[in-house]
Amino acid sequence: MPDLESLKKEAALRAVALVESGMRVGLGTGSTAKYAILELGRQLAAGELRDIVGVATSEASEALAREVGVPVQPLDPRPLDLAIDGADEIDPDLNLIKGLGGALLREKLTEVQARRLVIIADHTKRVTRLGEKAPLPVEIVRFGFLSTIERLRALVPGGRLRQPGAQPFLTDNGNYIYDAQLPAAFDPAALERRLKGTLGVVETGFFLGMADVAFVAAPQGVQELRRG
Repeated sequence: MPDLESLKKEAALRAVALVESGMRVGLGTGSTAKYAILELGRQLAAGELRDIVGVATSEASEALAREVGVPVQPLDPRPLDLAIDGADEIDPDLNLIKGLGGALLREKLTEVQARRLVIIADHTKRVTRLGEKAPLPVEIVRFGFLSTIERLRALVPGGRLRQPGAQPFLTDNGNYIYDAQLPAAFDPAALERRLKGTLGVVETGFFLGMADVAFVAAPQGVQELRRG
């Protein structure tokens, strides 16, 4: 049986097959998206692709892209032809939770400008409802963060500030992340509106109605899922 890393790579290869020369491509962040960046670099070096421009969703992805020879430009108002990224959860309607890697704000800012958002994942990321396995990352400003957390707990009582060590986790934007535990039953769109309207909240890890296709790799092969 293939291990999860092999499955992630299989899904990434299927997504990169959609990339054509001359495209502007959003480069996702995380353990699955890195395989897409590596493959783009390989194809550019081999001459299989040319004139690709990447727009990275994190400092880590930008560094990897430059290392493997993918030209990178900052995000600007021009649309992206395609964005490729992973997800922490994928529901049957291709709604997503993202952000366990801490790049949710830059990912959303980038991927909202993509003509197509392609998600790559292994089969463990599929869920019947959002919040089934993963918390919902909520990026919050550092100033007064304890007050922001109290406001969040009025909406989603369970959760904690992300703090892997002695200090809280810090995003590329200099913010903190609160990992909210979602209830068993809720309306994702309504909850996102309430969370986004909470003072101190910058962005949430809900990616609703954004993904067009997902390549999900399982031991039996890669399944292509489409929204709607």
